[in-house]
Amino acid sequence: MEFTPVLRSEWLKIRTLRSLPGALLALFAATLAFSAIAGVSDASDPGFDPLFTALSGVIPGQIAAISFGAMAVSSEFHQGALRLSLAAVPRRGRWFAAKAAVIAVPALLVGVSTALAALLVGRAGLGPAADGLSTGEQVRGVVGCGVYLMLMALLSAGIAALLRSGVATLSLLVPFILVVSFVIGDATGTVADFLPDKAGQLVLRETYDGTLGPWWGLAVTGLWTAAALLAGAWSVRRRDA
Repeated sequence: MEFTPVLRSEWLKIRTLRSLPGALLALFAATLAFSAIAGVSDASDPGFDPLFTALSGVIPGQIAAISFGAMAVSSEFHQGALRLSLAAVPRRGRWFAAKAAVIAVPALLVGVSTALAALLVGRAGLGPAADGLSTGEQVRGVVGCGVYLMLMALLSAGIAALLRSGVATLSLLVPFILVVSFVIGDATGTVADFLPDKAGQLVLRETYDGTLGPWWGLAVTGLWTAAALLAGAWSVRRRDA
């Protein structure tokens, strides 16, 4: 079976399962709301970073991107849906690649649009405090933010394929990103730079210290994502539907 029909089939699932467009809408709304709130930050704070402040709504908003990836895959493990999918597409690797593609593209597009809107809202709130941001820094923040959100959605998708549960995936990733990652970061210093969320978020900062730069940080997140997708692909290929 050719790859294009498989893509169309998987894209139809994304469009028609209402929770998935809802997750992308939540990503947009939550990120904008938190970026607007962050726009009233005190610019006199020594650690103030105008780019990160304007885009900081992504930190809570990424939970919606993670949910999008997890639900897109975990829906296949309900009521025998995966058996039907594999009956139509017997080559499991091709099916999983198509699933990853239809998660990646909307996550990237919505991620970039969300980042652009968040930057505009955040800058409006910051006022003159954001005037020092260069065009290059802002473009890097917006594009990098979109790529980061896409990678987090795919990371979640890979783990969901491995665990075969959206609930288990969210129970693992959400506490890790919101709690454990911060605790590890405070306790281990530069080791935290190589965690998937911390590394990718470097691209949201105007200035950054540590081992990695913004694009190398995204590359580290990409390696975590690739490992999760490979584990998920292995699970799909080797385990019973």
